[in-house]
Amino acid sequence: MTVTTRTVEYPADGLTMIGHLALPSGADRRPAVLIGPEGPGLNDFQRYRADALAELGYVALAFDIHGGRWFADPEEMLARCRPLLADPDRMRGVGRAALDVLCAEPRTDPDRIAAVGYGTGGAIALELGRAGVGLRAIGTVNGLITGRPGEAARIGCPVWAGVGSQDPIQPAAQRDAFAAEMQGAGVDWRITVYGGAEHAFHHPPTDPDGSLRPDGTYGQTVLPGVGYHARHAERAWRDVVDLLAECVPVSG
Repeated sequence: MTVTTRTVEYPADGLTMIGHLALPSGADRRPAVLIGPEGPGLNDFQRYRADALAELGYVALAFDIHGGRWFADPEEMLARCRPLLADPDRMRGVGRAALDVLCAEPRTDPDRIAAVGYGTGGAIALELGRAGVGLRAIGTVNGLITGRPGEAARIGCPVWAGVGSQDPIQPAAQRDAFAAEMQGAGVDWRITVYGGAEHAFHHPPTDPDGSLRPDGTYGQTVLPGVGYHARHAERAWRDVVDLLAECVPVSG
């Protein structure tokens, strides 16, 4: 399938966000997916996720969270992300701005939209659900952030979450709290725990500019407990694709 891509700029969180929109071939309306990036920001690998979904027939928007920046320094990244993650309304604002861009695309079927995110992007996807946005599915990898009391009851779609068993940033206690929140709210939820995987296991090692390292080693400083796991990265992607095939199939 031929994929067409373009850069989209839009305001959010006091910044000019620079997203990546990927369209499948044809002119008909298609189900659509928001794709949220990891804490460091949006890079070519995450743009590729949108392209891969467009090849499957989805309209896909890889949205931005830092106004076009990629944070190579973990401390700088945390200084930006921690206040954002602590403020559900800010996260919702970032997510809604991207959703507006996706809905404005004529190829998007507004009644068939899913949100998938990684790390900070996954937390944003969940906050859209807690805000009552009419999504068909939510997927979050390493973004198992609990919300404000009672708001998970607004989630009206299946939620799938993936996390590494050795992730110190999303430890077992956090997984249990997330599960209790989803179960208490009556959400259709599930968690996949990838044995032996650490935080950000789904993202290959990068250089400081966000480009992938050809030798498979990290060219930038990473936090303790962060590590790539190639087999589980592939499995997590298949789990995302399966979630979309179940909840927002490209046909029917």
